[in-house]
Amino acid sequence: MSNSSSLNEFLLLAFADTRELQLLHFSLFLGIYLAALLGNGLIITAVACDHRLHTPMYFFLLNLSLLDLGSISVIVPKSIANSLWDTRVISYLGCVVQLFFIVFFLLAEYSLLTVMAYDRFAAICKPLHYGTIMGSRACVRMVAAAWASGFLNAVLHTAKTFSIPLCKGNVVDQFFCEVPQVLKLSCSESYLRMVWALLISVCLGSGCFVFIVLSYMQIFTVVLRIPSEQSRHKAFSMCLPHLAVVSLCVSTVMFACLKPPSLSSPAVNLVVTVLYSVVPPTLNPLIYSMRNKELKDALK
Repeated sequence: MSNSSSLNEFLLLAFADTRELQLLHFSLFLGIYLAALLGNGLIITAVACDHRLHTPMYFFLLNLSLLDLGSISVIVPKSIANSLWDTRVISYLGCVVQLFFIVFFLLAEYSLLTVMAYDRFAAICKPLHYGTIMGSRACVRMVAAAWASGFLNAVLHTAKTFSIPLCKGNVVDQFFCEVPQVLKLSCSESYLRMVWALLISVCLGSGCFVFIVLSYMQIFTVVLRIPSEQSRHKAFSMCLPHLAVVSLCVSTVMFACLKPPSLSSPAVNLVVTVLYSVVPPTLNPLIYSMRNKELKDALK
């Protein structure tokens, strides 16, 4: 296939070749998807319906659940359907849409986690000014900025990825369409067109990571100076779920990007991709609700 204009479809990486393993993958991913739907759906419903949870922290959590639902819904249902019907095909338009929304939801979620770190910083380090800093209008603007950053990056990456001629076939070495795997199909001389777009995302991600780290350095400095053990425990309880979610997201993505070439194989790449694309949206509701009494009461 000489270029992307001649492509009508892509072939995704299959989890298994035998029918029994395909049905096992179907059952496993269906269970994971239903768990993610249930967990995130309960959080969205609880926060929306319980007036006691109409605070900045839970407003951000509601948006995080919406992004988690979106990211896993873009990836898993298509994979489930392919295993059930024993096919690997995804249309050209379907691949474009899938890549766009994956970039959109993942980058918007990372930006939102940065906003949530700022919320925890304001609550613990600036408690007297918290109501002013995290007013309703400010919260809406920060969430809108997080969604907008994901959208703009998704437009940029999707437009750049599919404007490059694809001259190395149509087999995507992954179970969904993601930027690095689609770029492997491009002509080598065209690959450099994506460098500046990737640099923008790397700078944005690095900036968010540095901001989160600096926020928590100041948070822990303040918390360790609190004389009351009970107050310190309460402050740590406010931060630990968010810190756990950030650690889960960052560690899986960094391992996927920085793993040594000796570990690169289709099976390892498949497992690593599942870790950063499927596991966080499923575990995030559990992490946030595990030690959160207000959320548990609202769910009950």
